[in-house]
Amino acid sequence: MTTSARETAGQAMPAAEPRERIRGALASDVVKATAEQHGVCVRPFTMEVADTDTGKLRYVPVPCGSTVESVCLPCARKAKALRQAQCREGWHLAEEPVITRAEPTETQRELLTYRADLAAHYRDAVEAGNEPKAEELRAEVSSVDTELRESGLKGRLPALDAPEKRPVKRSTRRRQDAPNLPRKKVAKTTVGREFAGRFRPSMFVTLTCDTYGRVRPDGSPVDPASYDYRRAARDAVHFAALVDRWWQNLRRVVGFEVQYFATVEPQRRAAPHLHTALRGAISHEVIRMVTEATYHQVWWPSHDVMVYGGDRKPLWDPDVRSFVDPDTRQPLTAWDDAVSEVEEPAHVVRFGEQVHSKGILGGTEEAGRHIGYLTKYLTKSTGEVVDADTSAQRDHHDRLHAELAVTPCSPRCPVWLLYGINPKGANAKTTPGHCRGRAHRRTTLGLPGRRVLVSRKWSGKTVADHKADRVGFVLSALAAVGIEKPRPDPDKLAWRKVEPGDPQCPPRDQLVMRAIAERRIWKAEYEAARLAASGSPPAPETSATPALAA
Repeated sequence: MTTSARETAGQAMPAAEPRERIRGALASDVVKATAEQHGVCVRPFTMEVADTDTGKLRYVPVPCGSTVESVCLPCARKAKALRQAQCREGWHLAEEPVITRAEPTETQRELLTYRADLAAHYRDAVEAGNEPKAEELRAEVSSVDTELRESGLKGRLPALDAPEKRPVKRSTRRRQDAPNLPRKKVAKTTVGREFAGRFRPSMFVTLTCDTYGRVRPDGSPVDPASYDYRRAARDAVHFAALVDRWWQNLRRVVGFEVQYFATVEPQRRAAPHLHTALRGAISHEVIRMVTEATYHQVWWPSHDVMVYGGDRKPLWDPDVRSFVDPDTRQPLTAWDDAVSEVEEPAHVVRFGEQVHSKGILGGTEEAGRHIGYLTKYLTKSTGEVVDADTSAQRDHHDRLHAELAVTPCSPRCPVWLLYGINPKGANAKTTPGHCRGRAHRRTTLGLPGRRVLVSRKWSGKTVADHKADRVGFVLSALAAVGIEKPRPDPDKLAWRKVEPGDPQCPPRDQLVMRAIAERRIWKAEYEAARLAASGSPPAPETSATPALAA
């Protein structure tokens, strides 16, 4: 066949289109889908449990506890349900929550005494310039702190830092550009007023950041050149401190300990904003007045002009235990010295003009709808919430991230070295300009790490307490129809986390399938107890998850 003929034949025979090939589902995918259907954790870690009486060993899958649906759907939904229960119980509380603290134990007192001795030796090592000894003591203190937490200790432990210079006193006089607020003595009460003998309304409030320039419907700036990225970055970094000041001001104005359940979410422009449920009735005018008058001053050294960057960065000098200029070898300004010279705040953060407040009655459909709105994004990671769909959004996020990368997030932030200032705690391991804090990550864009903010006296319970209540409710329902679920004595069980590669450990899919079977038994028992209590005929099996496994 000639070349021309072959070409003609090729034109007459078009290339075959690729056929769609559908292969069978992988076994692991089927196990995961089935586990999600029955509310079983899809990525548990394995614990070896030994009975100290019988010596019998068994392997138990422990739920991962993730709060992100893309990581583990069942665990994220359970965590969200617990938060919704916590919000519901505390929002319209009619009686003061009772919080009982346990007495300090002998073990806790001994550990704290040992920690005090370690802290004294640590300060001596720091003053003597013995960095290896100080690092060793710091690790030992961290181990003691872990033991104290495991013993049930709550609250913040004293800082381990060496003695520092006395902080500079700042004026507490309010700024002239902020309106004054009336102030009342804050009473030791958290419950709101009751109206007409039966109505006990509470509030739902939304607060936003200030404007930094006009934006399009997708959140990208109309004019990126004039958009104030520097102020947007600094406001995001200090947003949590501004929110704390707002609650403080609100309590001083209304005269009682207002309790809150709040969530922080990003707007489309990637600026954080706050949704909060407040217990008690507060007038809209008071909320707007407090919001307008609330501000937070950042008394940090000026960080407007970078001194170092690119390949020219400060160097660590072990002799002076400080970062020094790469050319002159002169030590950089110490943090305390830089702060002592501050005469004006480096930044002032305020809320925006948009304030939304609404009164909500407890037990209504509207209250349930707003609880769902409060917890809407709790099962998504910050990166999923601030995801960019358009090129304009991606460019906007890139510009904001670039500004956040050179915005110090704390007195210990290594970014301070780019401005010629030694941050607190700097050592040979510190990398100038590189901070691992959430504020500098591309996936978070400055959003706070804590997505849920709950006041201590909101419901009088922790999340663990709410989970125990759900388990107790199911156990009571089962006991009412003669189904007893004995709980093992924790003192007779020894738990050990199984290391990867342990040949005795069953495969994860096998443990997940066991958990599915166990969950189905629990569900059948719970449905039987529920129907027996209501007197209803048996219902067909569904995929609902009983509270016992939550």
